[in-house]
Amino acid sequence: VPEGQEDKLLLASWGLPKAVLEKYHSLGVVQMFEWQAECLMLGQVLEGRNLVYSAPTSAGKTLVAELLILKRVLETRKKALLILPFVSVAKEKKCYLQ
Repeated sequence: VPEGQEDKLLLASWGLPKAVLEKYHSLGVVQMFEWQAECLMLGQVLEGRNLVYSAPTSAGKTLVAELLILKRVLETRKKALLILPFVSVAKEKKCYLQ
């Protein structure tokens, strides 16, 4: 994260609605890892440009995708499609995102 932009690690600094932040906070997610914030700050990814990133299992890749999807859906009022690799993960995310 560039110097002076450490606040970008906090979920609250990304313009998400209070209800979304409260849900993340109730699950113990208050801030991101540096690499996650860097992904969100790359180029014009928040305006819909493509992003390809890689990280080990359980490193937090899904959070980056969720934040990108949530911001785009809320800002553009369009639908999004989230493809997940396992039924168990899909069921978990369904409950989590509702």
